[in-house]
Amino acid sequence: MTALPAAAETLAPVIEAGAFFDCEVREVRHFTDTLFSFRTARPQSFRFRTGEFVMIGLAGEGKPTLRAYSLAGPSWDDALEFYSIKVEDGALTSRLKHIQPGDRVMVGKKPTGTLVLDALLPGKRLFLLSTGTGVAPFASIVREPDVYARYDQVILTHTCRTAAELAYSQELVAGLKDDPLVGESAPEKLVYFSSVTREAGPQTGRITDLIQSGLFFQSIQQARFDPEHDRVMICGSLAMLEELKTIFQELGFTEGSNARPGSFVVEKAFSGDGI
Repeated sequence: MTALPAAAETLAPVIEAGAFFDCEVREVRHFTDTLFSFRTARPQSFRFRTGEFVMIGLAGEGKPTLRAYSLAGPSWDDALEFYSIKVEDGALTSRLKHIQPGDRVMVGKKPTGTLVLDALLPGKRLFLLSTGTGVAPFASIVREPDVYARYDQVILTHTCRTAAELAYSQELVAGLKDDPLVGESAPEKLVYFSSVTREAGPQTGRITDLIQSGLFFQSIQQARFDPEHDRVMICGSLAMLEELKTIFQELGFTEGSNARPGSFVVEKAFSGDGI
């Protein structure tokens, strides 16, 4: 994406445009050749529940290409944060990956999604199971004070192909101790587990396999899943979603929704590839 002309630099940080806000990009960070995050100005009227997603597009297009992106920042943040994969021939990410501070991104006005606390019944442990950029909604959830008020423990998992791709979640968790709202509760209640699938690491393997073998529970020194007290959120590749959904249903977990809370929820809108 080319830099904005000088005349455009005076545009307001946020402009309303029909069903979208036209938001100024404030910060861009590239973690690997295939992963990056960005933050935009936040519209004063924009409200969302922790864990929801919105449609994103690039400003200046006649008919923009839109994709669903989880809101990776907490609901109280004064900016909007997103985490994305870079796809060489992706309809959106092939151009989105070139954005720089001062550029503009279209952000939908209607956040939605199933990875919200209201879709789960009360419980004692909350498991947040993710692969790849599916960790984005959980980056929002682990910074939400209400999560630690509701649960005795919060277990975040992140599985990627390589160790380098874990940088976003590792940095997120490391920074929680200095978080202004959860800095005291998160270090005490949050358990972080990561694994890689295409190279050797402290933990190697797909999260589904590690759960089935029991190595996951051994690593975090926790009891196996209990549908009476445990609540689960799942976001990642389609194959991972389907496999974990089957596992939890066989264990007696019930799928929840905004209309009818249950013991686990799956983010159906997440494609797992970000394109």
